[in-house]
Amino acid sequence: MLTQTTTRVLEPADLGAALAVLESAPVENAFVTARVRIAGLDPWRLGGEMWGWYTEGRLTSLCYSGANLVPICATPEAVRAFAERARRIGRRCSSIVGPAGPTAELWRLLEPSWGPARDVRAHQPLMVAEEPSATVAPDPLVRRVRKDEMEVIMPACVAMFTEEVGVSPTAGDGGLLYQARVAELVGSGRSFARIEDGKVVFKAEIGAATRQACQIQGVWVAPEHRGKGLSETGMAAVLQYALADVAPVVSLYVNDYNTPARAAYRRVGFRETGAFMSVLF
Repeated sequence: MLTQTTTRVLEPADLGAALAVLESAPVENAFVTARVRIAGLDPWRLGGEMWGWYTEGRLTSLCYSGANLVPICATPEAVRAFAERARRIGRRCSSIVGPAGPTAELWRLLEPSWGPARDVRAHQPLMVAEEPSATVAPDPLVRRVRKDEMEVIMPACVAMFTEEVGVSPTAGDGGLLYQARVAELVGSGRSFARIEDGKVVFKAEIGAATRQACQIQGVWVAPEHRGKGLSETGMAAVLQYALADVAPVVSLYVNDYNTPARAAYRRVGFRETGAFMSVLF
C-alpha cells in the first residue's frame, strides 16, 4: 500500500477507486466519468492516461491526460504534482480544461514551459437544471438527428466548432476524427436539431452522459435565424429529452462573455453553480 503522498499512472485494477473520486462530483466530472465508464483505465481504450494522487494510501485526486488535460477533484498538492509530471512529459494535449480554481493553478505552473496559449477562457459558468423549463415551451420541431442525416448535420457542427474554438475541426486529418465523434453522438441518439428544407436551424448534443448527470454541448443557431428565440425553445426541448431519457441533472458550461447565451439558459431554467476554465493551444 502507498503510505505517502505520491502520484502515479492508474491501472485497470484502480477502476473502483477512480470512479469513487469521479462520482464524488458527478456534475463537474461528467465528461471524464462517462469516458471511464465506457473505456475503463486502459490508456489505449481511454485515449489517455489517468494520473492519481494518493494521500496516506488513499486515492484523493485525479488528472486525465489525453487530448485534454483535466484536473479532477484536485487539491493544491495534487495540482503541483500533476503540473510537475505534465512539465516533464511535455505538452501533448490541445487544451487544459476543468474546474476554474485547480485549472488556473495548473496553468500558472505550466505556462512558463507550455505557454503561450492561443486562448485562455478563465471563467466559464457551469450551469445546471433538474426540471423541464417552467417558462419556455420546448420547440416541437427539435428532434433526434437520424443516422441518414449526417450530411445535413455535419456542416452545422463544423460551423459551431469553428465559431467556438477558433479553428476548424477539419484541420489536420481532414475532419475524420471529428466526423466520427459526431456520428457517435447521432448513433447514440444524443444529437438534436431543428431541420428545415434540408438545413439545420438549431442544434445541440448531449456530449457526456452518466447515470447521475449529463452535459449539453455544441449549441448553435444558424446565423440567419439568430435573435428569434430559437436557442431558448431549442434548449427547452433538449432539456426535456435529457431529463426524460438520460439523467436527472443536466449541465452545460458557457463563456462568461457570451451574455446573450447565459441569459437564454437562465430563462430556460438553468442556474449557475460553479465555473470551468479552458486553456486552448
